[in-house]
Amino acid sequence: MSRIGKNPIFIPDKVEVNNKDNIVTVLGPKGQLSYTFSKKIHISLEDEKIDISRINDSKSQKSLHGTTRQMIYNMIVGVTKGFKKDLTIIGVGYQAIMQGKRLQLQLGFSHDIIFDLPQGIEAISEGKKGDKLEIKGIDKQVVGQVAAKIRSLRKPEPYKGKGIRYKDEYVRSKQGKTV
Repeated sequence: MSRIGKNPIFIPDKVEVNNKDNIVTVLGPKGQLSYTFSKKIHISLEDEKIDISRINDSKSQKSLHGTTRQMIYNMIVGVTKGFKKDLTIIGVGYQAIMQGKRLQLQLGFSHDIIFDLPQGIEAISEGKKGDKLEIKGIDKQVVGQVAAKIRSLRKPEPYKGKGIRYKDEYVRSKQGKTV
């Protein structure tokens, strides 16, 4: 049995979980999320607990068992606490400025980059020079995807360390050419 899949999920207060026609819907204080799971996985809602089980031990069902459990758990955490990714912008003149639902990035190119945030995602520009960026939302996958897309606009380079990186990311610096 899957180690992750066999663990029950406890439903906190102020969260409603509905299971209908292989669609799990989670409604909480921050919003609503839904997930369509496989018909080979069985989800049972009891009191304040969710149990996930599979019909047999085929390889495909074993892989879906833990994944389904973790997706539902992430939805519950998302509608109660939310998820966030912190980015740091390093470089002279590099900054991020919020303009409504758009993010204007100055990353050393000849033009500014305008990044439209998807629905449900919020970005907060912090720091004295706009060098800290916080991406928040209730869907863990979308938050990570938006943070990765912003980071890909100017990845940290190893010689001077300029670029966009995650808050705790370590970029190994290289020595330049020697004469």
